[in-house]
Order: sequence, then structure tokens, then C-alpha cells
Amino acid sequence: MQRRKVRGGAALEMALFLPWFVFLFVGAFDWGMYAHALISVESAARSACQYTSRASANKADSATACSYVIAEMKVSPNVTGTTCAALPLIVSAAGATGPDNREASQVTVTYRTPQLIPIPGLLAGQATISRSVTMRVGS
Repeated sequence: MQRRKVRGGAALEMALFLPWFVFLFVGAFDWGMYAHALISVESAARSACQYTSRASANKADSATACSYVIAEMKVSPNVTGTTCAALPLIVSAAGATGPDNREASQVTVTYRTPQLIPIPGLLAGQATISRSVTMRVGS
């Protein structure tokens, strides 16, 4: 008995799997953007807090902390040309008490990612990330 070859078998398989490949690509792209945003926000908050913790006079300097955050996040989407008073980017610096009960500075950075491709039930399409860093003020 001889088997007949089915024509277009590979094309049929590709047609069936293509939606899944696109779905996986979109998910990987979204997660990559969120991971980049998370790392950028953490790095920007740390950089700004290093400035504000240099001296007591700087510990609540939100304006200069904002410039440090913008410089650190310049490659992130929707950051250029923004102020640090409203979303997509909010930066605040304030005096605080460190874990060792010494004078410290605390910088909080909140960033909203641009609208990406939502995946119902998994990814909302947009994320708001907030990070706070506290450092002891130097003498």
C-alpha cells in the first residue's frame, strides 16, 4: 500500500502556529519593555538620591533630583520634554530618618509606561512603576 503525500502540509502547520508565534512575540516584547522601565526607574531613583544625600541642604531638592532622573531615563519612551510633577514621570525628594535613626534623604520616582499591546488576563498594556530610595545624608 502506498501513502499519498499531502500537499501544503508545512504551509498548513505554519498557518496554524503563526497566531501563537505572534502572541508569544507580543508577550516577550511587552515584558521586555516593562523590565527595561523597571530597571530604569530603579537606577534613576538611586542616581537622584545619591545627589540629594550629599548634604543636608540638598535632601529635599526635588528640582535637581528631577534633572538627574530625566538624564538617567532619557532613553525611555515618553520622558523627554516632561516635567516631574505629573504622570508619566513624578519625582519627589524629602528629608527622612534612616534605619539607623540618622538624617537621610528619600527620593521617590513614579513612571507610567506608554500604552503597549494588552494581552487580556496577562498584561494590562500599561504599567505604573514606583520606586523609593533612602540614603543617609553625608557630613
